[in-house]
Amino acid sequence: MARLVVSQFITVDGVMEDPGGAEGFKYGGWTFEIPRGDEGDQFKVEETMESDALLLGRVTYEGFATAWPTREGEFADRFNAMPKYVVSSTLRDPEWTNTTVVGGDLDAAVARVREERDGDVVVHGSAQLVQGLIAADHVDELRLMVFPVILGTGKRLFGATDGKKPLRLASSRVVGDGVTILTYTR
Repeated sequence: MARLVVSQFITVDGVMEDPGGAEGFKYGGWTFEIPRGDEGDQFKVEETMESDALLLGRVTYEGFATAWPTREGEFADRFNAMPKYVVSSTLRDPEWTNTTVVGGDLDAAVARVREERDGDVVVHGSAQLVQGLIAADHVDELRLMVFPVILGTGKRLFGATDGKKPLRLASSRVVGDGVTILTYTR
């Protein structure tokens, strides 16, 4: 049975919006302004190579499906080839290789993906999906690459939940110019 891993770029104040600068957010591209160094880059490469599949919301899926198929290299090849599941009630006929739409019912989608995969199913971006996964206690591991910047505005990673969600810090390290990688488990 698969483990569900949420992996996010966030700011100190919890903003996760437009880290790459492709969405038109006024502070978009904030991750490129602070180097994460070779160790931070290696963390992302290893995470991708060890992932069994991706689970994405529709908006993130559409952004990735536009960007990744035209890229080259080991990382892009893995991203493009691995199975991708999209939680959406509106997406029809996805074109990105190995994509399956699992419907809009979150619990049913998670159950299906967990049954079909054996390794880590990783969620990138997908704010609404991540908030729903956290609220429903579906997340097995939370990996945060925290960039030392406060934006003061923007879409936040964490939304309201019905109760406390205790976590255990599994690892932490600082890479690049003060970027902190925090890994939490339930």
